[in-house]
Amino acid sequence: MTEAFVIGAGMTALGKHLDRSVKQLSAQAVGLALADAGVERAAIEAAWFCNTRQGALEGQHGIRGQCALRADGFEGIAIFNTDNACASSSSGFFQAWAAVRAGLFDLVLVVGAEKMNYPEKRAAMFEAFKGSWDRDLADQHLQALLAMGEGLAPPPEAAMPAVERSVFMDIYAAQARNHMRLFGTTQRQIAAVAAKNHWHSQWNPLAQYRTPMTVEEVLADKLIAWPMTRSMCAPMSDGAAALVVASERAVRRLGLARRAVRIRAVAVGSSTDRTPQEYERHLTRLTADKAYAQAGVGPGDISLAELHDASAIAEILHSEHCGFCAYGEGGPLVESGATRLDGRLPLNVSGGLLSKGHPIGATGAIMLHELVTQLRGEAGPRQVAQPRLALAENGGGFHGLEEAACVVSILEAPAAH
Repeated sequence: MTEAFVIGAGMTALGKHLDRSVKQLSAQAVGLALADAGVERAAIEAAWFCNTRQGALEGQHGIRGQCALRADGFEGIAIFNTDNACASSSSGFFQAWAAVRAGLFDLVLVVGAEKMNYPEKRAAMFEAFKGSWDRDLADQHLQALLAMGEGLAPPPEAAMPAVERSVFMDIYAAQARNHMRLFGTTQRQIAAVAAKNHWHSQWNPLAQYRTPMTVEEVLADKLIAWPMTRSMCAPMSDGAAALVVASERAVRRLGLARRAVRIRAVAVGSSTDRTPQEYERHLTRLTADKAYAQAGVGPGDISLAELHDASAIAEILHSEHCGFCAYGEGGPLVESGATRLDGRLPLNVSGGLLSKGHPIGATGAIMLHELVTQLRGEAGPRQVAQPRLALAENGGGFHGLEEAACVVSILEAPAAH
C-alpha cells in the first residue's frame, strides 16, 4: 500500500450564490485546487463528486459529477458520485484515499459542491433535510431523539417559537438539554462555542459570516429551539471545495514533497442501536478511535481540529467523543479558552460550520481544505502555531439516536514544516 497525500486544495467563498450554478461553483474550486497542486486537468485519472441537493431541488438525481466535471473539461476518466448527507465529501475523500493507496490511480480529484438556497423553492429547501434520515422510521426516530431532551424543561420565557428551521435544530436542542441535564452544561457554555467560532471567522476571507460576536450577543440572538439561538446554528450555505490526492510516486515525480500533506488516517463508521446511556459507544467515539489506531496516535497528539458544529452543542459533544476531554467536560473546555486560536487545542479556527458556513455536500472537503492550509502554515492571521497533526470530524444525517455516518480524518504537516 502506497502512502497518499493532499497536494492541492481550493474552495469558493461561502454564502448565498443565487446567481451561480453547481457547475460554476465546482469549476472555481477545481481550478483553484489544480493551480495549487500545479497540475493540469489532463493529469487527473479519476474524480469523486459529492453533492446532496441537486436531485431534490433541481431534478438532477444521477450523473451529477459527470455533468459538472464534463462542463469543466474532464472527459473519459472514472467519475464517482457520492451522497452521504453532510459527510458526503469526506466519504468521497475516503474512497479517493483508498483507491490511491491501493495503487489504482496516482492523481485523483475530490469535489464537494452544493447549492442550498433556492428562494423560489423555499418549502423544498427545508423538506430536503428529511432525506437524511430513514423515511420509513422517521416518526419513531424523531420521537426517540426529541425524548433525549426530556427532564429539563425550558424556562417559561423560552417557549419553542414557531420559526422556520431545519428539523435537525430541534434534534440538536434536545441533545443540548440532555447534556445539560446529565452533566450540568450551561447555555452560556454552549454560547461560548458560537462566540469563539464567530470570533475565529473574522480572519477567514472565505467565511459566510465574518462579524465577531460576544457570548452575550449570542445569548440575546433570536431563539430557534431552546437553548439554541440563531447564532448557535449553522446557516444554509452555497459553495464548493476541491482536493487533489496523490500517491507518493506522484509527489516525488512532481517535486511537491515540501507542500504535500500526508493523509495519516481516514476512518468511516455508521450508527448502531446503542441506548441513550451508552454515550461511549457513540458513532463519533468509535470512528475517532479507529482513526487514532490507524494513525498510531492519540487525542493528545492532535494540534488542531475541525469538528462538525452544525450547532454549537455539537462541538461540545464531538470534543468529548474525539477524546479531547472527558465526558461532561466539553462545556468547561470551551469556557476555559483552551479551544481558541491561541489555546492549547484550537477547534474550528476556520469559523466552523456555525460561522464559516455549511454547504452540506461540500462541508467535509472544506474542513480538509482548512487543515491543509493550516498544516502548510498558510492560514495568515488565523494560523495555529507549528501544527503537526490535524483532525477533521464530519458527521452526516441521523439514524436512531445519533448521526447516520461519520468520517474522521487525520492529516500530517509536510516535513518542511
